[in-house]
Amino acid sequence: MRSSLAGPRVLLRRLREVMAEPINAQERLDKIVVLIAANVVAEVCSVYILRADGMLELYATEGLNRDAVHKTSLGVGEGLVGLIAADARPLNLPNAQAHPAFAYRPETGEEAYNSFLGVPILRAGRTLGVLVVQNKSHRTYFEDEVEALQTTAMVIAEMVAAGELEAISQQGTKLDLTRPMEFKGVALSEGVGLGHVVLHEPRVVVTNLIAEDVDHELRRLESAINRLRLSLDDLLANGDLGQHGEHREVLEAFRMFAQDRGWIHKIEEAIRNGLTAEAAVEKVQSDTRARMMRQTDPYLRERLHDLDDLGNRLIRELMGRQHGPGTDSLPKDAIVIARNMGPAELLDYGRDRVRGLVLEEGGPTSHVTIVARALGIATVGLVQDIVSLAEGGDAIIVDGEMGQVQLRPPGDVENAYAEKVRFRARRQAQYRRLRSKPSVSRDGVEISLLLNAGLLVDLPAMVESGAGGIGLFRTELQFMVASSFPRMNEQKGLYEKVLDAAEGRPVTFRTLDIGGDKVLPYLRAIQEENPAMGWRALRLGLDRPAILRTQIRALLHAAAGRDLKIKFPMVADVAEFVQAKALVERELKHLKRHGHKTPNKLRLGVMIEVPSLLFQLEELFQEVDFVSVGSNDLLQFFYAADRGNTRVSDRFDPLNIGFMRALRRIVTRAKLAGVPVTLCGELAGRPLEAMALLALGYRDLSMSASALGPIKAMVRSVDIGRLSARILPKLEPGSGPVDLRKSLRAFAAEHDIPL
Repeated sequence: MRSSLAGPRVLLRRLREVMAEPINAQERLDKIVVLIAANVVAEVCSVYILRADGMLELYATEGLNRDAVHKTSLGVGEGLVGLIAADARPLNLPNAQAHPAFAYRPETGEEAYNSFLGVPILRAGRTLGVLVVQNKSHRTYFEDEVEALQTTAMVIAEMVAAGELEAISQQGTKLDLTRPMEFKGVALSEGVGLGHVVLHEPRVVVTNLIAEDVDHELRRLESAINRLRLSLDDLLANGDLGQHGEHREVLEAFRMFAQDRGWIHKIEEAIRNGLTAEAAVEKVQSDTRARMMRQTDPYLRERLHDLDDLGNRLIRELMGRQHGPGTDSLPKDAIVIARNMGPAELLDYGRDRVRGLVLEEGGPTSHVTIVARALGIATVGLVQDIVSLAEGGDAIIVDGEMGQVQLRPPGDVENAYAEKVRFRARRQAQYRRLRSKPSVSRDGVEISLLLNAGLLVDLPAMVESGAGGIGLFRTELQFMVASSFPRMNEQKGLYEKVLDAAEGRPVTFRTLDIGGDKVLPYLRAIQEENPAMGWRALRLGLDRPAILRTQIRALLHAAAGRDLKIKFPMVADVAEFVQAKALVERELKHLKRHGHKTPNKLRLGVMIEVPSLLFQLEELFQEVDFVSVGSNDLLQFFYAADRGNTRVSDRFDPLNIGFMRALRRIVTRAKLAGVPVTLCGELAGRPLEAMALLALGYRDLSMSASALGPIKAMVRSVDIGRLSARILPKLEPGSGPVDLRKSLRAFAAEHDIPL
């Protein structure tokens, strides 16, 4: 017997009445299974809910032995019910007992039934349970019956998500949706944050599931899809992507899906079965996610993310909600969770309420990571599927030191991390007491500790940390957080504020390092096979001299009557620096000719981050006033290991003897030439690696604000003479295999040096 197409709609209307009744959760579930059984002419209807221990517990049944409710359970993968939960796909069988996965539970009395239809209870692609109907006759259930069961499963999923079933769970058991989860990602920014989840692109909670008028819902869907297509077309046509923080290829993927008739047809079918337009989008989205999450192909998983984002946009369009986060009602302990985000979007939240950041994507050198470090926000990246598994308001802990995330942590874990936070606070207090102490080693060697910065929010840290100045001011961050190209006066205003905040301390400005992975949203990106080694930084500046000249002019104006240090990034040949130097001299003459005040003292240098410069040091030192070693880029080019690729970024130890010899060569040749040298990069901010740099001869280190305290504590505890005597001989040719990291740790342990 086949149910009519109106069947699902009638069922949903009756379900809505049941959901509105003032009864407890068990009574509601019992009524739901009776309704479903009657609608699809089934002799049995059962609901299994997934518990936190991975067992599927029978929560309600019509047709089986009711004494088995809350007593019968199956593991995920066990029996037909467990198979549906594991695969997140419907199972439609005319003879269930002949299936190899069939598992008999004598207490239920289900041996009399042959045909079987089960569907997963899904929310955001996550399996929360299984809904089953059975009959004694051998039959295959029709497609509209499968659809009716899937649609009904959505209602039960919302009951689970709302916490309604927690009240009837067995004592001592929790449902899977609320179970604690632990994730391992990549530590991006130090710190520990305890707080509550704020989804950067919050899922809109669809509360109106059941349609009153199917034709009206179809018209709503058509209108919303048309508006969505037009908005995507406008974004692509106008190139105004900065405000939305999304790259062009993502929008192209969105537009492709928005035109996909197969995707739209599935949504229309769900509406015809009685769902509202937004509930239909959510259902199709959840079904698709459940299937695609089980794919191992990274391309398909990436397309899943695109489809998720598009579905969320369409639901917002249908419900009249704005795209993006609502930052007005943030909790005071917000932990922001996102697939990825731009630096400007993070700044929009306001530092006072954000305790942590968790990203599904994002790496150590991504722009949002740089800003998170500047703001002192604990950050973990590459946390798989966290966006779909977290709910807004969930308790969460972010450990930016170990790269761990605890979602809905149990009490003992929360207490342990609270103690870790208190310990960190005590340690930071110790570092603050060192702020006014000189940065001098035990044997009297003065070490200059400088700050890496790039935004105005960084500048208070210079005074608070006791930094001797700014060794690296990344000028591109101003460009990356702006929605359009900053004009000369805007740039000048920022540089003046930086110099004012420095209060006479030295500041070294690095000219724009854009291009490659640092794409400005308002500047058309060039597709390159190897962007890190492509048209970026000084190469772009020399080819587009108007951009570089505008920046140079802004810097010269801002430093009028003061000292100014400028360095150029990504220099691969001395001739490039000579060309840039000529451009600066031309701008300087222009200012003097028009009667403008100029800097008292101007010094020009380069970032040594391309290995070719290692073989031009003598020629380079004849031209420059100073050099800075960019250890991050130099390391990736030295080993041909992309620092943005997690498969190879940690493959080579920076304390490897080869890289140490290269760094030693720079500092010894600079000393012979009388050229000051500073090292900027992650090496300078880690105590063990910074010890190695001191042994090599580096006396000026630039790092993030959070690293200054630990590095100063190390400097004040080390005898650099003894350290150099221990380490330098190991760099000599013929000294055999050397583990410098092990040697440094041993030295630190012997001399009680804090690491």
